[in-house]
Amino acid sequence: MRAYRADPLPPQTLELLVAAAQSASTSSNLQTWSVVAVEDNRRKSRLAALAGDQSHIVQCPLFLVWLADLARLEDVARLTGRSAAGLDYLECFIVAVVDAALAAQNAVVALESLGLGSVYIGAIRNKPEEIAAELGLPPHVFGLFGLCVGYPDPAAPTAIKPRLPQSAVLHRERYSLDAQRDAIRTYNTALRAFQDQQGLPPLEWTRQAIDRVKGPETLRGRDRLRDALAGFGFGLR
Repeated sequence: MRAYRADPLPPQTLELLVAAAQSASTSSNLQTWSVVAVEDNRRKSRLAALAGDQSHIVQCPLFLVWLADLARLEDVARLTGRSAAGLDYLECFIVAVVDAALAAQNAVVALESLGLGSVYIGAIRNKPEEIAAELGLPPHVFGLFGLCVGYPDPAAPTAIKPRLPQSAVLHRERYSLDAQRDAIRTYNTALRAFQDQQGLPPLEWTRQAIDRVKGPETLRGRDRLRDALAGFGFGLR
């Protein structure tokens, strides 16, 4: 959902969403995620500019930035005089990313039950240092994605975009690329029909997807994430 009414959210909505997020699974109960809730319009405007001028970030009443957070465990180790050298390994960063994604999706399910809409914003990874400065993120904390939250604007038409057929993503016993090719051709046709229905430019999924990953220049600044993560203190050994 990329269009929102101006209505504010009911009291305690944010706390309810975070409670739902905290009920998601977390690896080894490490709970290696955090979230920054942004409601100030000026800060939302600055974040929107950093994320490619996406106006719905400003329009929504609540913008959530989900974080991979290893700083909390590092701080616990420091306060207790224990080692946390394991945090320097890629495994711990992956755990934090998965934890944050599971938590955010739990929040989305909860907000939809309240009649709210949302859209994920991956573009906050375009300029991670600027995002970190805007949100005051310490070392070992990384902004993974944003989430707009608000009441959908009924004047803005919406529809569910078709996904790949199950035969393209479901493998039985062993993975097979061959089984996917017919499914992808079928999906190209289905997506073109959806685009026609919605008045969108016709573009096959195969072309759209490959254009997005054809080189570092198409990653919109995210080709330098490894360097950014190193700057934030993530070892990734």
